[in-house]
Amino acid sequence: MRLIGAGSHPDRPQVDHDLIFTVPNILTVLRFMGVPLFVWLVLAEQEYGFAVLVLVIMGSTDWVDGYIARRFDQTSKLGRILDPMADRAALLAVAFTLAIAGVVQWWYLAALLVPDAILAIASLIYFRSHPDLPVSIVGKIRTALLLVGTPLLVLSKLPIPLTEVYFVAAWTFLGLGLAGHWIAAYNYFWAILRKGKELKTDDGGLG
Repeated sequence: MRLIGAGSHPDRPQVDHDLIFTVPNILTVLRFMGVPLFVWLVLAEQEYGFAVLVLVIMGSTDWVDGYIARRFDQTSKLGRILDPMADRAALLAVAFTLAIAGVVQWWYLAALLVPDAILAIASLIYFRSHPDLPVSIVGKIRTALLLVGTPLLVLSKLPIPLTEVYFVAAWTFLGLGLAGHWIAAYNYFWAILRKGKELKTDDGGLG
């Protein structure tokens, strides 16, 4: 089974429906609702073991909702926008929490935040809203790497054997994920500019 694009039907094109209450969209909302639980477990209770479990569940639903959407024809226009936004917000919130807890340095949060801030500004300038761009393969791989690396890093803080191994593995995934984050942001930035210029050209032609 493919990890990326799992559940898709090669024999027919994917159609984004005008649906709101779908199983994938509900899973996306539930995934984001795991963020305050993670924050409470880390900052208030220092329960890193349960925090890892929450991260694993959140990361799993990110794959499951995509599979269900493609396999059972539940892809939607809302989900195409909501899913990457929920992923990004969750990753930033988790990184912010870990920075406060001293698990990661603040530069890690900045490395995630700066590209997203640039894309948000570009989107507001050209579209006044979300640019509605398709998620790139690099973006999907980036998200997967960060979703694997983050729980491994939290796991390395537990009083268990092989914490050094978890730590090295975590930063291997996170380092690759951060590199992918900047590459994906670079590609999205130019895609925003191209789409924005095309829309302005079309408007000018209609005028």
